[in-house]
Amino acid sequence: MTKKEAIKIFEEKKVRTLWDDETEEWYFSVVDVVSVLTDSVDPAAYWRKLKQRLKEEGNETVTNCHGLKMPALDGKMRVTDVATTEQLFRLIQSIPSPKAEPFKLWMAQVAKERLDEMQDPEQTIDRAMREYK
Repeated sequence: MTKKEAIKIFEEKKVRTLWDDETEEWYFSVVDVVSVLTDSVDPAAYWRKLKQRLKEEGNETVTNCHGLKMPALDGKMRVTDVATTEQLFRLIQSIPSPKAEPFKLWMAQVAKERLDEMQDPEQTIDRAMREYK
């Protein structure tokens, strides 16, 4: 499995990412995303508590989060929980944050558009043409 590490910057905060050539997916450090969205003093503790609460609710997204080695602040490779883009979207919906709200609204809009397109395939063609132009 070939993996490529990258650091993404969001609002001046680092988000560790890892590209997996085999699955052709990006993996994002959940703790880094929690840090960006919550401005928590201890994002790791916030994530542990959120993960515990979501597990109790039966949320399978948390169960499907994997641990991968990523460079830590001290430069050593440490296992951290990561999420794919899809899993991350679902987790963000569980984080009460004003920073997450615009993201949640966008996700809801995209979902609505896709559902509308499933009922009327002509809308898919119209959207593709708009994006092409």
